[in-house]
Amino acid sequence: MSSSSNGLVCFTNCLLPQEDGSLVEKDLWIDERRGVILDAQKTFFLQRERPDKIVDLGGNILSPGYIDIQINGGFGFDFSVYEGDDQAYRDGLKLVAERITETGVTALVPTVITQEKSLYPKLLHHLRPWSPPAAAHLLGWHAEGPFLQLAKRGAHAPPLIASAPDGFNSFESTYGWESLVDAEDWLMASGIDQDTVGVRIITGAPEVEGVMDAISKASKRGICFNIGHSICSTDMATAAVRNGARCITHLFNAMPQLHHRDPSIIGLLGASPYTSSGPASDFAPLPISPSKSGSSSGTGQKTPYASEAFDEIQTPPGTPVKRHVRQQPSTLGQTLFERPFYELIVDGIHIHPNSVRLAYSAHPDGCILITDAMRILDPRLKDGIHEWRDGRRLLKEGDKLYLEGTTTLAGSVVTLDKCVRNFIQFTGCSLGEAIKCATLNPARCLGIENRKGSLRAGADADLVVLDRRGKVLSTWVKGKKVWGKN
Repeated sequence: MSSSSNGLVCFTNCLLPQEDGSLVEKDLWIDERRGVILDAQKTFFLQRERPDKIVDLGGNILSPGYIDIQINGGFGFDFSVYEGDDQAYRDGLKLVAERITETGVTALVPTVITQEKSLYPKLLHHLRPWSPPAAAHLLGWHAEGPFLQLAKRGAHAPPLIASAPDGFNSFESTYGWESLVDAEDWLMASGIDQDTVGVRIITGAPEVEGVMDAISKASKRGICFNIGHSICSTDMATAAVRNGARCITHLFNAMPQLHHRDPSIIGLLGASPYTSSGPASDFAPLPISPSKSGSSSGTGQKTPYASEAFDEIQTPPGTPVKRHVRQQPSTLGQTLFERPFYELIVDGIHIHPNSVRLAYSAHPDGCILITDAMRILDPRLKDGIHEWRDGRRLLKEGDKLYLEGTTTLAGSVVTLDKCVRNFIQFTGCSLGEAIKCATLNPARCLGIENRKGSLRAGADADLVVLDRRGKVLSTWVKGKKVWGKN
């Protein structure tokens, strides 16, 4: 499709998702030269111009492009595997960014699980924001670990799990101080345009030594801190949110299950605006080691693991660990409490559909759909045996993955567009409401909703065309069509 003479494009005969979850029949104007969405009325009355190109969408839905803020790899490439070849790693990033557009994703945050300490500075340097041509935007990085609770480690190698005895200084020494500078300085150090979105996410367990104190410093530097792989109590999780934690990593997975007397992290979804909690300093740190029945091999070697959210090893306690509170909690209603965002893997495997509906009913505006996908993610990949990592192989059956020769689940390979469709089925919400959980909500969590995840004037023209059932028909990045069905 050739460029229009004035660069103005009008998408017509379409439904646009609104920020309240509704769908409205309305045209959308973009400037394909700048790759941004326009205010049609202002453009017409100020510039006295009409679009030279009209794109008739035949009554389909024109949505902001999907954003996946937790994805471990795809199409044969694993973000957590770096073998010393910079170009090969860069090529792998580009491959994922190009291929993932067929699932409606126009932006993603590559996630790395717990690594050898020496690898973090190199990996995070490679994962600075990047927009390859005709591909999804790589927004930055998500470091999931190593400051996690060993009892809820999931796929993370036990010998590499760590505490943070020096608080935020431990984070700097692990990730590299260059990766944790203030957001504006980090963008400048990245050598990228100041208008480019730079995203950094850290998942940690608040009860691990030094983590609670580091949360506020991380959030003040423009880092989105997630609570995850944790056994902390509700009071401790609440204190973490008060300290600046913004999101819960894959809700229900790698955390205690809901208990009526202390609902742990899950309980944050039901918090009152006037929920009280002691300040962060009131809580003594918890050890990162589980009880004997949940211990590692003790050999110091990397233990074979299954997946992020499935761990066949018993990992008590089933209810959250309470720790000594040195002071009385703060006065009820002293400050307003804002519930955090939360991620859901809606493949029908990681979480029962009823649990998905319960969570969404409790806090719809905080819901973020993610894939947590692995390198084997590929909608065109056939069922059968496939290589994984560390010499292990997986059996793929639909969206299910098993460790070869076992019945041990090893996650799923669900795509984000399928998560959106599953979400509608599981919750009974509308397509517009489901779209919001894969677009606006993740963008709001990261503070980038004026540039990504919305149809606001001035936002990037990252768009996905869907049929009325939520199937992806075409994907557009910065106003250019990068993928189309057939």
